[in-house]
Amino acid sequence: MVETAENNNTTTVVIVGAGVAGLTLGNFLLRSGISCIIVEKRSRSYVEKRQRAGTVDSRGVRMFREWELEDVVKEGSSPNEITGGTWIDGVMYPIGFQDDDTDAVFIPQQVLVRNLTDAFLEAGGDLRFEALDVSLEDIDSERPTVRYRNPDSSATTVTCDFVAGCDGFHGVSRASIPADALTLYSHEYKYSWLSVMAEVPADPFGTAIHDRGLAGRYPRGADASRLYLQCPAGDTPTQWPDERVWSELEARFGADVPIGRIVDKRIVPLRSVVYSPMSYGRLYLLGDSAHIVPPMSAKGIHLALYDTEVFARAVIAKVQEGDASLLDSYSDTCLSHVWNYQAYAIWITDLMHNAGDASYEGAFHKQITRAELRRLSDSPTAGRLYDELSGGLL
Repeated sequence: MVETAENNNTTTVVIVGAGVAGLTLGNFLLRSGISCIIVEKRSRSYVEKRQRAGTVDSRGVRMFREWELEDVVKEGSSPNEITGGTWIDGVMYPIGFQDDDTDAVFIPQQVLVRNLTDAFLEAGGDLRFEALDVSLEDIDSERPTVRYRNPDSSATTVTCDFVAGCDGFHGVSRASIPADALTLYSHEYKYSWLSVMAEVPADPFGTAIHDRGLAGRYPRGADASRLYLQCPAGDTPTQWPDERVWSELEARFGADVPIGRIVDKRIVPLRSVVYSPMSYGRLYLLGDSAHIVPPMSAKGIHLALYDTEVFARAVIAKVQEGDASLLDSYSDTCLSHVWNYQAYAIWITDLMHNAGDASYEGAFHKQITRAELRRLSDSPTAGRLYDELSGGLL
């Protein structure tokens, strides 16, 4: 690789990864007058078309509003505006939101990413797509270095004060930290999800609890939906031909379901993962690079946005006031919140799965979880706690 003078840059923060965490952080820093560069290994087209679930809970929506970025979620739909529910043994129960003032929105993650990208670039942000072979050097020094290769094979070096690792579970950021400097905590579930993308509307949408296992169908556009089917952890997509997908979905919902062309099919292992600490030297881990929650909890974006705001305010305090205390406590602050929502994620995941298929934990646990579901419906106190956790308010 040939490195030239014009390919040497300096900035305050290098953000690795242009997902929700990285783009939100970039927008926060830019609005605070702090220089940053976002590097992303994929193309803009790829990033903005990557289909993923998206729920921005009340805390996240209010956070965007406080930072004057409320427009990034303007295309989201309020839970109170969407027809959906939970089917238990073929009987539909409407979704009940006890808090009529919830600010939460359902928004496809690719739409949120596109809106955050537009906001960052319109504000003059420096976002570099197709930054290949990113490497992080001297992260335990006062001036870390980020190197990457451009599509034309030239090289770029960026020196900075801080590196924000927002490149996900398999990214280079966490891999750049010595293994003995991190502690891994993990929980593996006994079941997985078959995840299916289909060209069919998900109307109505929701979750089904059935003896055959959990099922879900969620909109990904006007004529597209993401389908989920609980399956044994060792299953493969080849064990699920299209005919089986539709018949199993119909059986678990206890009703006819619209059928369309299946365009993607994969097995999604369910897991809970936490890496501690969430920082090393001048490198700070945000979002999925530091922790994973099962999709049943719908808290991946919540945790990423929480990390982002904590880190943004810490950098602002350091740069503008010379106060490093928030950076020093970044990991402890985030991990306290992460563990709270890991507890919620495990509880809601086990609750929704064990209430149906008894083959994993037995008939006793099935009856226990059914009792918990009834309590959530019948007890205002239990329902209020659930609303606070699902709304991201705790």
